[in-house]
Amino acid sequence: MNLIAIGGVIGAGLFVGSGVVISNTGPAAIISFSIAGLITLLLMRMLAEMAVARPVVGSFYVYARQALGQRAGFTTGWMYWYFFVIVVAVEAIAGGRIIQLWFPMIPLWILSLGLMLLLSATNMISARSFGEFEYWFSGIKVVAIIAFLALGVLWITGLWPHSTPGLANLIDHGGFTPLGWGAVLAAVVPCVAFYTGAEIITIAAAESEDPQLAVKKAMRSIVVRVVTFYVGSIFVVVTIQTWDAKSVGVSPYAAVLDVMGIPAVATIMNFIVLTRIRE
Repeated sequence: MNLIAIGGVIGAGLFVGSGVVISNTGPAAIISFSIAGLITLLLMRMLAEMAVARPVVGSFYVYARQALGQRAGFTTGWMYWYFFVIVVAVEAIAGGRIIQLWFPMIPLWILSLGLMLLLSATNMISARSFGEFEYWFSGIKVVAIIAFLALGVLWITGLWPHSTPGLANLIDHGGFTPLGWGAVLAAVVPCVAFYTGAEIITIAAAESEDPQLAVKKAMRSIVVRVVTFYVGSIFVVVTIQTWDAKSVGVSPYAAVLDVMGIPAVATIMNFIVLTRIRE
């Protein structure tokens, strides 16, 4: 259950989409992600309390129906379904494009269709198969984030070969808020979207052996995950690479690894992003 929650939060938005926020905000993107993380934590604490009190299949849309009526539950449930239908299609195409980099002879539509069939079958077989699938893929993302943070600390402290230690990049290129605090607050909206997926744990809770214990354990650690994985990694990005570098807007993590001289940066990041294509 913990890894399902981690896998839900860590997505392509963190590895790729966060670069757009950094480019439109500056180093103060750290603040934007912190505010969005706080909002997510508050929502998840409330949802977790309901999930522990009433572990039901369907989670929040069932609670909406119970508290606000049939229409609210109906609307919430179908909006959530619609969201993931769109996400599945988009991520299948994105995953197909990544695989096509390694197998250019295979048409994109075949790769995308194959991904959709594979992942749909994995989710439809059983909750256990979904849990196992999510467990291993989440593990890859966790290891990648921890390794990235460790390398970042080595660079910032000057322990990495040929590094430029210090926090100068946070203020040397137009200041900490080069585009103003308005941009920082506006960036909270897309940042909240990056945290989408944390709610999956309450949906899966009803099918776990001990829903109350599973949700409690996951919620106790979500604070550490949010601060470390999101805020911590964004801090590493804007500290090592200048926020206005073009490469940051495209793929911030790859930009940092490139500065550090890590070989096969594109292949590494493409593989990590591919592990996110699992809905």
